[in-house]
Amino acid sequence: MQVLVTGGTGFVGSHLCRELADRGHEVTALARSPDDAETPGGVETVMGDVTAYESIVDAFAGQDVVVNLVALSPLFQPSGGAKMHDAVHRQGTENVVRAAEEHGVDRIVQMSALGADPDGDTAYVRAKGEAEAIVRESGLDWVIVRPSVIFGDGGEFLSFTRKVTPPVLAPLPGGGKKARFQPIWVADLAPMLADAVEDDAHLGEVYELGGPERLTLAEVARLVRGGVRIVPVPMALTKVGFRIGGALPLFPFGPNQFEGLRFDNTTTENDVDAFGVDPENLRTLRSYVRGD
Repeated sequence: MQVLVTGGTGFVGSHLCRELADRGHEVTALARSPDDAETPGGVETVMGDVTAYESIVDAFAGQDVVVNLVALSPLFQPSGGAKMHDAVHRQGTENVVRAAEEHGVDRIVQMSALGADPDGDTAYVRAKGEAEAIVRESGLDWVIVRPSVIFGDGGEFLSFTRKVTPPVLAPLPGGGKKARFQPIWVADLAPMLADAVEDDAHLGEVYELGGPERLTLAEVARLVRGGVRIVPVPMALTKVGFRIGGALPLFPFGPNQFEGLRFDNTTTENDVDAFGVDPENLRTLRSYVRGD
């Protein structure tokens, strides 16, 4: 098949493009700055910004499937503020769907997020929820995947944990016990996304995907920082600090990141078995950090 991957040179996109190319598909990676990225052999690149319709529409000509991976991280406050989640996730998806429909693309695989909800507590989950609604209401065949945090070389999850966890003494909101994560390795996720591209059995389905572990922020911090001592910081104090810090240009967190620290980022039922995968056979964050 001819497959267009928006965000195809990014963390998840580069793994997916390689997987799809290895399976014999003709793959094009769409990115804002494709010349700055290394792409797998056999993968073409094209420049485009999903927030600017005219910059992407031509790339959809002749494609059978589009995988929409373009996303901002919920872990850090984006440049331009929380409103960028709406611009990239909702408006960007709207442009992707419009371009796909204009060129007769058959299918879209939409990467969403756990907790996606138009009425959610953060700009990120609201925009992701609104993007899902756009995909569902489109004239395309669709598959929606909602992964928990994704880890691997080049990913942001561990760098985020290091930012909020200084060595030796680590003051964490609520002692790092409020938020839970179910990290999934990017090399385990990519084949599932490729299956969603290929297999008609997945059409019209929404899948929650996570790894084999459910870890609190404190547990992840101890993995990353070894014997670090966790110092609980009251959530109310954290909220004030993030609100004040969010107004500073170089501070990476804001009110939305505070709300995210209260969010349970785990699956209700892990749907990896829909792709013939046993959760216990997935790579753990512990083994990755240890280099096993």
